[in-house]
Amino acid sequence: MAVLAAACLKPFAALAATWNKDGFGAKTAADALKALGAGNPLPSKDLLIEAPQIAENGAVVPIEITSNVPGTTSIAVLIDKNPFPLVAKFDFTAGALPFVKLNAKMGETSDVRVIAEAGGKHYVATQEIKVTVGGCGG
Repeated sequence: MAVLAAACLKPFAALAATWNKDGFGAKTAADALKALGAGNPLPSKDLLIEAPQIAENGAVVPIEITSNVPGTTSIAVLIDKNPFPLVAKFDFTAGALPFVKLNAKMGETSDVRVIAEAGGKHYVATQEIKVTVGGCGG
């Protein structure tokens, strides 16, 4: 019985091994970038952010991201003025299409930064989203 329980918990142990506690617990965008190992990302026009310029409700802000950076292995999304700026991180295996779509919560107008990792380098694109009704308790 103990062997069966250990086998069932193994996937959860693998999931916990990839959890970036420092990144998701960071209170500033700079600390989150540092935890991701992306302290000084290079600007890139190959990262495409499709999001509204004005979000009427900060509780649900749709964001689509496509990375055309060759060899993209991960995409992270940071919302600078959120209490915890790192809102998502997605990892891709070789051959996967680096595209994500998410609904983020924003408490106020802020820059949304997308960080892509490829070939051991980090790339960034930024878009400001104006929020008219707060979503983080406002």
